[in-house]
Amino acid sequence: MLCGVININKERGYTSHDVVALIRRMLKTRVGHTGTLDPDAEGVLSICIGRATKLSKYLTAEDKSYTAEVLTGFTTDTGDMSGNIIKEYPAVKLTQEKIRKAAESFLYENCGIYEQIPPMYSAIKIGGKKLYDLARKGVEVERFPRPVKILSIRVRDFDGVSRFFIDVDCSKGTYIRSLCMDIGKKLGCGATMGALTRTRSGIFDIKSAVKLDEVKKAGKNGNVADLILPPDKVLQLPYAEILDANLSAALNGNRIPIDEVFFFHRDKKLFWLIFETRLLGIFEIKGNFFVPDVMM
Repeated sequence: MLCGVININKERGYTSHDVVALIRRMLKTRVGHTGTLDPDAEGVLSICIGRATKLSKYLTAEDKSYTAEVLTGFTTDTGDMSGNIIKEYPAVKLTQEKIRKAAESFLYENCGIYEQIPPMYSAIKIGGKKLYDLARKGVEVERFPRPVKILSIRVRDFDGVSRFFIDVDCSKGTYIRSLCMDIGKKLGCGATMGALTRTRSGIFDIKSAVKLDEVKKAGKNGNVADLILPPDKVLQLPYAEILDANLSAALNGNRIPIDEVFFFHRDKKLFWLIFETRLLGIFEIKGNFFVPDVMM
């Protein structure tokens, strides 16, 4: 059974669900993604296959990197170019330095945690309803700030008038649309996000990502397994090994006495538990035992 992660370079026009559904139909197994990308966005979308879907809670927690186009002088109801213009601003004289200072004011090293208000057009649920479903009905609700970190930000390719790009490294849950709008607010001229590319998600980089056409071709040729990274290469934890006497207990999700597990670093807490070459799951040290967290 296939198990692991495919690093997809999602193209514009596809929703994250479209990609999941396509690969699920192709492989006829459980499939999930580790972080939504808007239909107009492109870039890294890591797709978990089979039992590796259990790893999503770890992979979604990873930092991300993006490249975004920022257009100043107006705002839209979605925060990007898919929406309707809701406000236009008088011309403001911008400089590369002014933009840089505004963007860098959101850096973790400068402001600490960035309390970001998510856009109405997002998949966050409030009262059991997704914000974008409410927004499409013309309903706007109060959104509470979410703590995120902007780890690095670089402004480049300013056209001298109203358009520039930002390269951002950030924590999970960061909305780049909201960051663009907040930079525009700081500049006093409003801003809307144009094109967006996710260039990295955890260990997954856009340079090694494959397009959906490549996945389809591999599916026709029976070579999809060549595109799948195994779970222990995706989540790079140390290994701990058990002997035959504990195999049955481990397979049944029972805790294993710490003195009966071999070849592990005692200064670590989370491990891939293995038997010979077999990957059993992720186990955590709690007291004097290895306790299962995710079984593979």
